[in-house]
Amino acid sequence: MEMNTRDTIMKKLLDAQENTRDYQSFAKEITEDEVSTAFREFAEQSAMQAQKLQDLLNTHGGDNK
Repeated sequence: MEMNTRDTIMKKLLDAQENTRDYQSFAKEITEDEVSTAFREFAEQSAMQAQKLQDLLNTHGGDNK
């Protein structure tokens, strides 16, 4: 099955949102400061990716290429 632009963006948006939640959860559970801090940073980066993907979806969501 070939995915169109909207489907591809949506899939990666959902992945980025899930990664954000996972990293946030792991950061709270991990007791080692260095690892917890890294996971918080990864969560922030994933959230920024999710926001960019959402912006792309808003502007290119109707594109069926």
